[in-house]
Amino acid sequence: MYGEPLEVCSVEPLTGFYRDGYCNTGPDDVGSHTVCTVVTSEFLEHQKSVGNDLSTPRPEFGFAGLNPGDRWGVCAGRWLQAYADGIKAPVVMKATNQAALATVPMDALAECAADVPDDIGGIADPA
Repeated sequence: MYGEPLEVCSVEPLTGFYRDGYCNTGPDDVGSHTVCTVVTSEFLEHQKSVGNDLSTPRPEFGFAGLNPGDRWGVCAGRWLQAYADGIKAPVVMKATNQAALATVPMDALAECAADVPDDIGGIADPA
């Protein structure tokens, strides 16, 4: 997202269009699975209500279903749809592909940023 190498979104559960743990994208990824989000129960319910059921296990696809707190690479358009509907799912910016910016405004992603800063000194030991 910041011109740095993309960080892992999730390996448990294994996410990404290419099931490599990253929000990598390419020509075959028509949904642009580029936003790394921490799913909440509200987000999962919303997605189910719009036809994108991420919580029901699908063993035939090796998919156990997501639970609140799981990190998952979601389609940029689906994330933006939830955001527009008032469901602001946390975004792991360092694991979100900058290709998401073709669909989602940076302000929206930044508003929902859930990254932990590299230097947590000021947080862990406030002066």
